[in-house]
Amino acid sequence: MKRMLIALAALTVAAAAQAELKISDAWVRATVPQQQATGVFMNITADKDVKLVAGSSPVAGLVEIHEMVMDGNVMKMRAVPGGLDLPAGKAVELKPGGYHVMLINLKQQIKAGETVPVTLVVEGKDGKKESVEVKAPVRALNTMAGSGAGAPMGAGAGMGMQHQHGMKH
Repeated sequence: MKRMLIALAALTVAAAAQAELKISDAWVRATVPQQQATGVFMNITADKDVKLVAGSSPVAGLVEIHEMVMDGNVMKMRAVPGGLDLPAGKAVELKPGGYHVMLINLKQQIKAGETVPVTLVVEGKDGKKESVEVKAPVRALNTMAGSGAGAPMGAGAGMGMQHQHGMKH
């Protein structure tokens, strides 16, 4: 009986250490033939303070956490050094034109109607990492957010764009 109580206590401590993530409205933007990268978008709410630090997917050679920011009239996209904070209880939106997950070195064309598996890695303040798998439906290439309708990515007069991949894996 004592052993059972110790095992139950250990299990309770292990469960308490894990962060619960609520992921909603996950989707991937479709690609054209030969395109080498695309974005994954979603809303994430964590029950504890964690950071989104990495990811992987069987459809990509590299997965990075990115942000897109405007620098004057130039749109810049770059990896987020150190990961993306997911504050406890606060929804964080990964969307076109903001934070998102990049699938890089695509192994195939990503077509509307497919589903792409993506594994996200979060890290707690204690340094422990956990993974969660997301199955994201692929939406049409011109989708910006929400229901699948919207302006084409990069729409906007006079905007340039710079894209940087900084993380080494």
